[in-house]
Amino acid sequence: MSDGTMPESYGKIAREWHKFYRGKLAVSLKVPVTSFEDFAVWYTPGVAEPCEEIVADQEKIFDYTNVGNFVAIVTDGSRVLGLGNIGSAGLPVMEGKAILFKYLGDVDAFPILLASQDPDEIVHAVKCIAPSFGGINLEDIDAPKCFHIFEKLSKELDIPVFHDDQQGTAIVVLGGLLNALKIVGKRLGEIRVAVVGAGAASIASTKLIIEAGARAGDIVMVDSKGALYDGRDSMDEYKAVLARMTNKAGIRGGISKALEGADVVIALSRPGPGVISEEMVSKMADRPIVFALANPVPEITPDEAKKGGAAVVATGGSDFPNQVNNSIVFPGFFRGMLDVRAKGINTMMMLSAANEIAKFAEEEGLKEDHIIPTMMDAELYPRVAAAVGTTAVDTGNARVKLSYDELKESAERRISRYQRSLQLLVREGFIAPLPSRT
Repeated sequence: MSDGTMPESYGKIAREWHKFYRGKLAVSLKVPVTSFEDFAVWYTPGVAEPCEEIVADQEKIFDYTNVGNFVAIVTDGSRVLGLGNIGSAGLPVMEGKAILFKYLGDVDAFPILLASQDPDEIVHAVKCIAPSFGGINLEDIDAPKCFHIFEKLSKELDIPVFHDDQQGTAIVVLGGLLNALKIVGKRLGEIRVAVVGAGAASIASTKLIIEAGARAGDIVMVDSKGALYDGRDSMDEYKAVLARMTNKAGIRGGISKALEGADVVIALSRPGPGVISEEMVSKMADRPIVFALANPVPEITPDEAKKGGAAVVATGGSDFPNQVNNSIVFPGFFRGMLDVRAKGINTMMMLSAANEIAKFAEEEGLKEDHIIPTMMDAELYPRVAAAVGTTAVDTGNARVKLSYDELKESAERRISRYQRSLQLLVREGFIAPLPSRT
């Protein structure tokens, strides 16, 4: 749709399909059961043997169970998509996330919707269930409490904790930005950047582009009260940290002022249209880059941005070119972390993922309407897995040492095998065919 809105028919179909299947997930066995005698091995009394092995060496839990491929998708439902604080009504979104984990990364992810929106209770709950998982994916938790939850869990758990609104968005934004800069012939360390919005995604993206080489002082971040600057009132502790790092020119004012002379605008704010205007874009630097990433409608449509002079435009929607989509990040990112039994996530792992994403799109051929891969680029996910896994090894953040080629081949094999097995189940009728779209 040219205006970025979701076709009404999608919603109608979604209701019908979700009701028909009663959700999108089920638990399936990965071992054969050929007779009732097999239960004596898979369960009691035989199961006592691997249990005793794990008691003697806790690391053997990865050898004798599937914990190394289990990921918890944890949410309190406080900031779901463009829907806001909808609590348990967000469960279909978490099930959808689990589909992407499995289909694109062969990661067994479980939606866990918590009955509390208190940050300390959430931390406690996740710590209690953590022994069953090889990684934690925080999802759709509102700011600023998501920062507190992420930081506490990252420090107190010995498995990776990933907040997709933060790390996932930051990685895909950086990957797209690196290639957009190649299109316009500019360098990351020489540009001025305006960031519209100061929530979890905006703050994490800003931090990562600084780590990648952008000059912090030449970044101006804008929230609902205007530009962030050192000493401004009405800022939480996370905004205050960035205010001290960025905007060394002390720019005051709103979005329009922040965009004046900027080479890049990264907007992760409220849905448009009209948050950013054609006139604002016209006052940016020569051949500006516009990332308008709000969903379901971007802050400015690509047509308007280009009329204002934008050379490269990206959005968060699939109905325009250059979709900046976290789904090209997290399945491969977790696949790589799980395969090396990573202890956590570090900046170098995030940068390696962003660089691999940028490199993949560049190899396909960069154009103004192609700066980033799409979900359909099946070869991307094993490459992200391999890049992340090897970086975890190189930075001392992995329990298992594997090479890039070993990780890539393993990921390719696993993901392909699962996708083929799913196709077989559909073809043989073990999964009911989709209801008619009519």
